[in-house]
Amino acid sequence: MSEPVFNKVDYTLGTLMDSIQMGSIGLPDIQRPFVWKNAKVRNLFDSMYRGFPVGYFLFWENGIEGGSKSIGTDGKQKTSSLLIVDGQQRLTSLYAVIRGVPVVREDYQSEKIEIAFNPLLEKFEVLDAAIKRDPAFIPNISTIWSKETDLFDLVEGYLDSLAQAREVSTDDKKKIRKSFSKLQNLLSFPFTTLALSAGIDEEQVAEVFVRINSEGKKLNQADFILTLMSVFWDEGRTRLEEFCRQARTPSQGASSFNHFIEPDPDQLLRVSVGLGFRRARLQYVYSILRGKDLETGEFSTERREAQFGILKNAQARVLNLTYWHDFLKAIMQAGFRSGRMISSQGNIVFAYILYLLGRTEYKVDEFKLRQLIARWFFMTALTGRYSSSPESKMEFDLARLRAVQDPASFISVIEEICDATLTNDYWAITLPNDLATAAASSPSMFAFFAALTLHDARVLFSRHKVTELLDPSTKSKKSALERHHLFPKEHLKKIGISDPRDTNQIANFTLVEWGDNGEMSGDSPVDYVPALAQRFKGTELAQMYAWHALPESWEHMEYHDFLKKRRELMAASIRDAYQKLAGGETTEAKASAISVEQLIQAHEGTTIEFKSTLRTNLHTGEKDSKMELAVLKTIAAFLNMNGGTLVIGVSDDGEPVGVSADKFPNEDKMDLHLVNLIKDRIGTTSMLYLSPRFDDYQDARVMVIDCQPSKTPVFVKDGGVERFYVRTGAATSELPPSQTQQFIKQRFK
Repeated sequence: MSEPVFNKVDYTLGTLMDSIQMGSIGLPDIQRPFVWKNAKVRNLFDSMYRGFPVGYFLFWENGIEGGSKSIGTDGKQKTSSLLIVDGQQRLTSLYAVIRGVPVVREDYQSEKIEIAFNPLLEKFEVLDAAIKRDPAFIPNISTIWSKETDLFDLVEGYLDSLAQAREVSTDDKKKIRKSFSKLQNLLSFPFTTLALSAGIDEEQVAEVFVRINSEGKKLNQADFILTLMSVFWDEGRTRLEEFCRQARTPSQGASSFNHFIEPDPDQLLRVSVGLGFRRARLQYVYSILRGKDLETGEFSTERREAQFGILKNAQARVLNLTYWHDFLKAIMQAGFRSGRMISSQGNIVFAYILYLLGRTEYKVDEFKLRQLIARWFFMTALTGRYSSSPESKMEFDLARLRAVQDPASFISVIEEICDATLTNDYWAITLPNDLATAAASSPSMFAFFAALTLHDARVLFSRHKVTELLDPSTKSKKSALERHHLFPKEHLKKIGISDPRDTNQIANFTLVEWGDNGEMSGDSPVDYVPALAQRFKGTELAQMYAWHALPESWEHMEYHDFLKKRRELMAASIRDAYQKLAGGETTEAKASAISVEQLIQAHEGTTIEFKSTLRTNLHTGEKDSKMELAVLKTIAAFLNMNGGTLVIGVSDDGEPVGVSADKFPNEDKMDLHLVNLIKDRIGTTSMLYLSPRFDDYQDARVMVIDCQPSKTPVFVKDGGVERFYVRTGAATSELPPSQTQQFIKQRFK
């Protein structure tokens, strides 16, 4: 039989309270904040009053020399030799009521626990307004044990008050006095405590706790480190908890409040440890902070103070409000607008470690750093990098940074991890498969919503931007945006599809305004789409479909074919958004930079071309498909290369011809004709990279099509053949199949 690792020690309630107040027993808030309901505290005192057993306490002889923090008075006369491991909530309840001190609730608000007592009925109740007015109750039993209370005076005062409300018999008075005495004598209630020896480590303590208390909270390394902060750096833990409290409540002044995360102390502790010690695993950090030599097992006050110095320096940076809010701007830059779009808070925690390392250790330029962290966060949020085994994965990532000495190396390591994770196979195979789920909180679905904000997309069938209606500061009875079934469940049920795993597929959802959600109802998309689509002209609708990854004529597709195709388009949209974070230029930026006059003056070249018409042959005056092919070839070539601008309605020498030469009834019809050409012969996805518009040039109206470099190869259908075009100087050239394969390999790697 092995030697026991514990000793049995008997206490009374009174000696327990005195030991806490003196400091020999530390109550270091391992499971703080206080989570017991007042009714449970009431039941605890009722059980003790009736003489029922109420459990035991498990302490740990911590072997640490130094001061201690308790929840009692500030001035301690002894050093804590015992720390509470099991029974902390119960012990906190007892101390809070016996000594009349407040507790801290889950929202970090302070509250006194007030338990009322009816001595005639020997009944305990949680104080409320009605009981407070009832003279039969002592409003707060804490007064029984107050040093300022004389029990005789308290009893006589109670009897006088009760006599004014009702008749009190001699037997009633005897029972009342007996009840008061019995209540006061609860200080003699016996408790059995087990004290684990100082020779066992924190892992063994945690194992003991779990084995004897299977329903309790499983202690972890963060709990033990927070315990040490309570013992040796109470001010630091207080600041940590205050930061967490402020993050939950809006404030008119500067505070940590935000819409992404309500951090807990253990989460910010991980940031401090990662920043200060470059560690994610807390296995050894606890021992280091105790001042323990891992080889000899001996404790050193000097060593402990030095390690706490590192932690203090790191925490000061973690709780710096400027750093905190600048970091959250990087999360917004990644397309995320609130915590509702984030499936794992571990992604935020680790991204904050990286941000602080980049800003305070490696001095990375703030503009570059935010872009880098935005890119990193998008990657981790999309892949769910820290959703499982987060500590191991964080440790692996931090290990890559331990040898980094300069900003360039820091950036390089982060980019290498991103590139190694988001490979071509990931975009083409893994992500579409990840999207094949009905999980309500899928990382890939939230990444798609973030992609919509990065594309500056409008809500489907709406003039409002997605980013506007995702604003978490906007409060109303109904959410501005709702996830809508593109193929409504009622419609799918009619055609024999009712399993939620099919009807609630991510690919069957998109974001619509609340009012439109009602209009869509349970109709087939074939029925509801035309009425909503007529709000927009061709280019707008095509662009909207491209943003929302909707295939051509999606409303007419067979449901499962639609899901498969849309997953592919969603994956492509997410990839494009991520590549924007990696430094891609937006079409809007290019379009706003160059006017039509400047384009004409620049003449035709690698990125500029003029076409007199879209469909009309000026020599015959008739519609000619060759004219349409010439336009599509140029657009495809721009998309396959570095982008460019096509101006329709201008001759090769820059003279205005005007779109009137194409004989469309109006510009909307011309716009729709172009969209249909692109949909039929290039593909709807290409609309993501196109921004058609009409503009004035001299006395004519012209059509300008700004083309952004495509992220995937673009082919043009010419009869039964698909052709691949590129720009060669000021001309558009078709590549033969052998050269096409090599070009695609290099251009779209």
